[in-house]
Amino acid sequence: MADAGIAERVSSEPLLVPRDVTPSHEGLEVVGVLNPAAARVDGEYVLLTRVAERVRSDTAPPPGARTLDLESAHPSLVPLGPGYGADDVVPIIMLDVEADHPALDVCYLPKDLPGLDLSDPRGVSFTHPTTRRTALFLRQFSHLRIARSRDGLSFAIDDAPTIFPEDYLEEYGCEDARATLIDGTWHITYVSVSRLGITTSLLTTDDFRRFRRHGVIAPPDLKDVALFPERKRGGFMALTRPMPSSFGHVLGIWIALPDTTLPWGRHTPLVLPRAHGWDETQTGAATVPFRVRQGWLHIYHGVNSRHRYALGAVLLDGDDPTRILARSDAPLLVPDLPFERRGLMPDVVYACGHVPLDDDEQRIRVYYGAADNAIAAADFEVSEIVESLERV
Repeated sequence: MADAGIAERVSSEPLLVPRDVTPSHEGLEVVGVLNPAAARVDGEYVLLTRVAERVRSDTAPPPGARTLDLESAHPSLVPLGPGYGADDVVPIIMLDVEADHPALDVCYLPKDLPGLDLSDPRGVSFTHPTTRRTALFLRQFSHLRIARSRDGLSFAIDDAPTIFPEDYLEEYGCEDARATLIDGTWHITYVSVSRLGITTSLLTTDDFRRFRRHGVIAPPDLKDVALFPERKRGGFMALTRPMPSSFGHVLGIWIALPDTTLPWGRHTPLVLPRAHGWDETQTGAATVPFRVRQGWLHIYHGVNSRHRYALGAVLLDGDDPTRILARSDAPLLVPDLPFERRGLMPDVVYACGHVPLDDDEQRIRVYYGAADNAIAAADFEVSEIVESLERV
């Protein structure tokens, strides 16, 4: 299915690519700069990007290299042994949670290990041949880094990480930030990844130069949390994406609303996958919801049966955001350009942030990750998005 034809890409080339980014540590290479939160602050366009790194692929295991003993329920580091070259192993990078200060640990899994599945370029799956217990490990390690621009097109990215993983709940990294301005303060949600699961954490900032970490705000497995820019009855509203591992495994957008009659608020399914649609297997929050005359407008991502990630929109009732008024029958943006079709994860456009291009937010710019590799942007007329939606 083609897109609705109303997205205006700002360039036929990405705005940021891995070669623009300095690795955080010696011996690592940047393989992706992607999925940024976006904001306009003091006349600047600011992106809080995800930077994905891995051990350099041309590096052989050093003397004293370690591997994971996967025989027990709790994998432990043990000596790798001699005789392994760069082509014989898969490096796994993680935070050393026992160090006094955040430090990185690298271990090497032999590629011929029975039960090892290397089909996903982002991670490794190990299924124990006897117990059939499965363990997942990431080949990449992500942190968050600031990029700034005066024109919204030419970005300079900082040389060092802005938010680096710091504890056992971020053992495998920080990912996919979303920034919402609430009562004059930027509230930034991001994904914390560890062997305990995928959780959502919170930062706040006034200027995108100094940040306060508030820690985990939701249990695993939950991600794609986008806060609304308004409170309801004094509490926060948010779009979420639970990741159930039982029964139907339906990956869709829920909404969380404050409710004084319930201890943790009210959580309701909202924008779920649709049979035979462009979003038939998965939906998740993309950019932060914003007010339009007709209600709340939200741009979300959808995945089809061929694992193509595209962007569409949904219009929610302004007074009751649990009520859908209209939704994209056709996506607003699909992977089309070469850098969107080919990359670490092909056929992916995935957004976490947008900025208004005028004072009344009639035109917006959506910054998106392309193929889990680079950052690009597309401009939209808000009225055209709303007019393209099908009433529900």
